[in-house]
Amino acid sequence: MDALTKLNVLGLVLSAGLLAMACVKADRVRAWRARVNPSAEELPDAAFVVARVALVATAGVGVYLSVQAFGVSDDMSWDDSELTSAMQGATDALDGSSGYGDMYADDPDSDTGWIDEYATKIEDEVVEHGGGDAPQSGVDATPADYNTASEARYRVTASGAGTAYCLTVTRTRSKDGDYEPPGIAGGEGTLTIPSYDFAVTTRQGPC
Repeated sequence: MDALTKLNVLGLVLSAGLLAMACVKADRVRAWRARVNPSAEELPDAAFVVARVALVATAGVGVYLSVQAFGVSDDMSWDDSELTSAMQGATDALDGSSGYGDMYADDPDSDTGWIDEYATKIEDEVVEHGGGDAPQSGVDATPADYNTASEARYRVTASGAGTAYCLTVTRTRSKDGDYEPPGIAGGEGTLTIPSYDFAVTTRQGPC
């Protein structure tokens, strides 16, 4: 339970306490005051009416604010079902996609610079497929330490969700060939940009 949820629960408990105080009978209050301070003036019935109205109104405000805060708390955190649905959507969107490598790398097929950039792409896709009730942030795609230029794994988590996923990306040179920008020539002929296809799979659990 996060700090905001604990605060919301405390607000409901305090509101319940105020309602309980409003239900205490006037005779019991008078008897208690008489024991504590026998010389005190007796409270009129109107004072009890005003006190009850104030207590009930304050409790009502407390309940309203707590319920609203629960909604805010839900909007700020993911649950397992939201993350599961978002991961399915993100995997479908990323699988079969394409992209470009580093045209200035000596060996673009051995370049690993794309791995960290792809982590941001995964996070964006998961958020995009989270649905209307899911938060618009809080997703983290952490690359594994043993990734290679051709295959990378990411541990995907979301704030509030107890489930983690392992997303695997396989990068292969595009079957359609490298991209040739029109009208641009390199020093030794036509300039080409290495193109790659991405195959993406996801499974629940650690990588």
